[in-house]
Amino acid sequence: MTAIVVIAKECLPGRVKTRLHPPLSLEQAAELAAASLDDTIEAVRSIPADRRILFFDGDTPPASADGFEIIPQPAGTLDERLAALFDALDEPTVLVGMDTPQLRPGDVRWPDSGDVVFGPALDGGYWAIGMREPRGDLILGVPMSRADTGAHQLAAIARAGLCVELLPVLHDVDEIADAERVAALAPHTRFARALAAASSEAGAA
Repeated sequence: MTAIVVIAKECLPGRVKTRLHPPLSLEQAAELAAASLDDTIEAVRSIPADRRILFFDGDTPPASADGFEIIPQPAGTLDERLAALFDALDEPTVLVGMDTPQLRPGDVRWPDSGDVVFGPALDGGYWAIGMREPRGDLILGVPMSRADTGAHQLAAIARAGLCVELLPVLHDVDEIADAERVAALAPHTRFARALAAASSEAGAA
């Protein structure tokens, strides 16, 4: 048995991608986030797994997640929520975020010869983490959403004496420059089309 998890929040204006506002409106930022999530879910569907899970913060999951198991995110800080998820699962598990719409199925794998797979992000965080034997304590206490989050996470894994296999470094989307770079890398995606539509609307305003 294997599990792949997408962590996401409901794409409502003012709740997601607020750092894209301005230049985007809050509504456009939410539409861009929704497109990113849909692209991520599409990629995950193509990855062989026994379970596909949406670890979701919100009331209404996206239609694109039809057939996914929905696990609601508990209350708490991000490290606490991630730790709770990994403590709840027994099989080899990989978690990916919703901020890398350029994700390709080949970017993700389960631990092979090692214990943990880790996908670094260019901003110093990480876009994926997977464990052969899920352990929430490896994540609990790691400071999140910082330029050194990835370094802290790798240090926690090293302290546990575990072997890490690195996944490709990906650019995740936080600010408008990130969105433009990712759209250029993956022009075929819903994300790229949504950004182009938002830019056209801004130009016509």
